[in-house]
Amino acid sequence: MGKIILKVNSGMILAGVILIVVIIMPLSCSEVKTGEIPQTRISNGLIEATLYLPDSVNGYYRASRFDWSGIIPSLVYNGHSYFGQWYTKYDPHIHDAIMGPVNDFYPLGFDEGKPGDRYVKIGIGTFRKEDERPYSISRPAKLLNPGKWKINRKNNQVEFTHILDDQDYSYKYSKTVSLEKDKPVMILTHTLENRGQKTIETNVYNHNFFVIDKQPTGPDFTIEFPFSLIGQFRRGADIAEFSDNRIQILKQLEPGQTIHGGTITGFEGTPNNYDIKIENKKTGAGGNR
Repeated sequence: MGKIILKVNSGMILAGVILIVVIIMPLSCSEVKTGEIPQTRISNGLIEATLYLPDSVNGYYRASRFDWSGIIPSLVYNGHSYFGQWYTKYDPHIHDAIMGPVNDFYPLGFDEGKPGDRYVKIGIGTFRKEDERPYSISRPAKLLNPGKWKINRKNNQVEFTHILDDQDYSYKYSKTVSLEKDKPVMILTHTLENRGQKTIETNVYNHNFFVIDKQPTGPDFTIEFPFSLIGQFRRGADIAEFSDNRIQILKQLEPGQTIHGGTITGFEGTPNNYDIKIENKKTGAGGNR
């Protein structure tokens, strides 16, 4: 059995709901020349992980949706792999051509701004609002100010620090990916310091993008929560079902299919409620979120 635990520590005050999206790991992907991508490796003797580094010129991901830090294309423990490319088409400017676990912050200043005004995505930088259309996670946007990234590397951890000084919003955002000594545990630590005059108010969610042993999502996978699930599927009710505190996959997903759980309730918002377990029963690999 290969189990791994992912812990998240946050210095940010965030409100949220649980949003469940299950995606398939496709059987074939477009090739990427990884040797040209800025990257680093960390290990604690048990876990070996590769991380891509943020770079506005050569970075693996340069789109406008997800925070650029902490992209993990490979994490191996006890002979099992936990991350990898899950999408068929790659381009650094495609909004979801990324590997987890990564954060998506709602933009600062977008909703109240007028066309031509600037808005900010934490962990990416400053953009210009082009028109009156509502914000879309998939719409490409031109980066005006990428801020500055500082990378602090150790054998078992990488600290990413993004500093943005702009007209309306300024901040220092840090994300540390660390491997706990002598344990199969990876810890994500986030801090956000407001250095500007405007209040920073945003929502954020994290996409794990687990790809366990490169297996497509199907009945061999289970997702277990420490509470009974209340809600209904927004999409994919014929593919999966709620069973008390579990999501049970009924059949193997086809390329491009998703299961969208919508808003799930039943949790109390305590740290223990985030002890979410994902397991590939076929290969015996799994993890705690």
